[in-house]
Amino acid sequence: MSNQNPLQEMLALGQAPWIDNITRDMLQDGTLERRIEQGVVGLTSNPTIFQKAIAGSKLYDDEVRQLVREDKSVEEVYDALVLDDIRAAAKTLRPVYDSSNGENGYVSIEVPPNLAHDREKTTQEACRLFFYLRMPNIMIKIPGTEEGIPAFQGAIEEGINVNVTLLFSLENYRAVAEAYIAGLKKRADAGQPIDKIASVASFFVSRVDSAVDKRLDAAIAATNDEGKKKELEGLKGKAAIANAKIAYEAFQQIFSGPEWERLAGLGAKPQRCLWASTSTKNPNYRDVIYVEELIGRDTVDTMPPATIDAFLDHGQARPTLEQDFEGAHAVIESLERNGISIKEVTDELQVDGVKSFTDSFNELVEAIRTKREEMLAQV
Repeated sequence: MSNQNPLQEMLALGQAPWIDNITRDMLQDGTLERRIEQGVVGLTSNPTIFQKAIAGSKLYDDEVRQLVREDKSVEEVYDALVLDDIRAAAKTLRPVYDSSNGENGYVSIEVPPNLAHDREKTTQEACRLFFYLRMPNIMIKIPGTEEGIPAFQGAIEEGINVNVTLLFSLENYRAVAEAYIAGLKKRADAGQPIDKIASVASFFVSRVDSAVDKRLDAAIAATNDEGKKKELEGLKGKAAIANAKIAYEAFQQIFSGPEWERLAGLGAKPQRCLWASTSTKNPNYRDVIYVEELIGRDTVDTMPPATIDAFLDHGQARPTLEQDFEGAHAVIESLERNGISIKEVTDELQVDGVKSFTDSFNELVEAIRTKREEMLAQV
């Protein structure tokens, strides 16, 4: 019997467990260090997480008050609060980065999502954040939108670590992976080093089932054919895992062959698939299903604290990701036959995801503006 916990077993199978959360108190009270002891080897953040952390607590008020005294703008206050937390987390995870030879220990910070459709400003902001923080274990998050993908390639050419976020579709993922290779190739051809660059492609999982299941329920309600009802019912809760498995199959194809081997010979790291949104939204499904069913080599799973705790309590770490690619394709084909376009679903999810993160970012900026004005009135 293994004396490792499920997170440590996951890591031994080639998948890196990261935590999808950041708050000032977890950085100050030793929570992040305890998570690292449990087996966590990286951290991701997003505008929604920061909105909850900063707008929803008084932990930042003293710093905001000091920044107001220094006559800092709303944008400067945002920068100071967010970058302080990111820097503290990266410092805590730096030993993981060093001991893993740069494979893990990363902390992700997102380019403001309201720039998601502006290629030039996204690249500029990615460069500003990365070079301002000046830590090798920082990853800049860039949405994998049509404009974001060339911005991502430009960032790779600049030698910046990037987490490409809000990926849902296979086509989108392929474009991202190819942009990564193109960025590395351009950099290598210019005689610049590529051995220290790291990137992950963040594929959102559970949201796919939420969207597809809703369409399946509508199709079930619309038919009187009991056989059809049974077929549609059997597809519920299957699309997200199938979609992710097919993306991983594509990863194996893309990061192999002569072109990739040449770059790997120069020290290039493959762009790992990162499974995001792995908490279970449907209470009828096992609470760790999106963790257990997607464990495989050269991948990352970023989980919120509650999902980590559930997986530590009763999760099973088995190499499931490479099992039954044929079955994954069959699920998607069956959905298509029944009038549910996975591309249509994933395209809508990306648009919704960018909007959700943009709304959270705007709410955070507004909360900072309100706090700043209140404190200015007290000065």
